Amino acid sequence: METSTEGATRPDISPAGPGEAVDTVVVAGPPAAPPVSLSPSRASDFMQCPLLYRFRVIDRLPEKPSEAATRGTLVHAVLERLFDAPAGDRTVPRAKSLIPGQWDRLRESRPEVAELFADDPEGERLARWLTEAEALVERWFTLEDPSRLEPAERELFVEAELDSGLRLRGIIDRVDVAPTGEVRIVDYKTGKAPRPEYAEGALFQMEFYALVVWRLKKVVPRRLQLVYLGSGDVLTYDPVLADLERVERKLLALWEAIRRATETGDWRPRPTKLCGWCDHQAHCPEFGGTPPPYPLPLRAPESGGAEQGRMGPD
Repeated sequence: METSTEGATRPDISPAGPGEAVDTVVVAGPPAAPPVSLSPSRASDFMQCPLLYRFRVIDRLPEKPSEAATRGTLVHAVLERLFDAPAGDRTVPRAKSLIPGQWDRLRESRPEVAELFADDPEGERLARWLTEAEALVERWFTLEDPSRLEPAERELFVEAELDSGLRLRGIIDRVDVAPTGEVRIVDYKTGKAPRPEYAEGALFQMEFYALVVWRLKKVVPRRLQLVYLGSGDVLTYDPVLADLERVERKLLALWEAIRRATETGDWRPRPTKLCGWCDHQAHCPEFGGTPPPYPLPLRAPESGGAEQGRMGPD
């Protein structure tokens, strides 16, 4: 699960593909300000749809919590807390027993999630939802053995500044370090593993983390590991330095495009199948909506450049 401090409280929200649950809830933040850093989720937002990036980072429009997103947050919390127990006590019953307490904590820290079951007076939907969370937690034990793992870090916030001045940040679910020093970055996904043609997006997130770790520690992670609890798949990739250098070049180009859009107000919608999951259709021109007034100062367009504020299709 990826997190960001750009225009949202923790945790962040990542775009979900078919069959994959997003793992977060976004709420309204402080007044609009130009972006100052980049996370994997926000980078993916801009690549998916620049206007979506604007809505989330510049306008900071609120997004309603969903059952799938909140369940993902709950499961992540349980897997993190399980490692507080001694290795021999990291069992399926112990993990399941953590769910009620973590659900209480989640409701206390984010009261808006309680609205998910406001129309469920008998608690039947909530009971099914918690059972689904239990199933995801139990499936994890078929993919990894927590009694044999001693994570070096859990829910690790990382931030690095590139030579260009661009700040990269995010939160890594788990970092394992072998006795010989090799680093493994692990990310839990509560959805299903994507089809091969969609795998590049998930790998981009992990390479992003690997780049930050390399910049911070001067160590190229030995392995990137995605654990898909929804389908019971584990995907791995062993990066090399050239991969990280390529990702850095891509991020620098992406940040330059974000900078130009921020200055000109030229945020264009990019319709895809993912639009069906978007909370902001009422503000999107592709659905007959009107974006809110642009809250940042605009730079006059350069001669021959794009019209200021234009949001038409590419």
